[in-house]
Amino acid sequence: MAAPLSVEVEFGGGAELLFDGVKKHQVTLPGQEEPWDIRNLLVWIKKNLLKERPELFIQGDSVRPGILVLINDADWELLGELDYQLQDQDSVLFISTLHGHQMGS
Repeated sequence: MAAPLSVEVEFGGGAELLFDGVKKHQVTLPGQEEPWDIRNLLVWIKKNLLKERPELFIQGDSVRPGILVLINDADWELLGELDYQLQDQDSVLFISTLHGHQMGS
């Protein structure tokens, strides 16, 4: 049985609006038989954090197109995407590129 994991989950670029406007969440994932991967994390987020319109965040078993995922500041595409196994104290950032672009000055 894997031990519980403490991970930081952060939303930006407008994605936080689906989570009551809260950008940073310190979450404890319960211990389970299988290692926690991003696929499992998305299911957990949908069940526990997502407040409204899940179709704007989740599509099938992944994030919808237009949402960038960074794991410890690295693009998840370099880390195996949904199959990346979470480690204690990992930081996972979801950024929507679909709306609410912030322009630099």
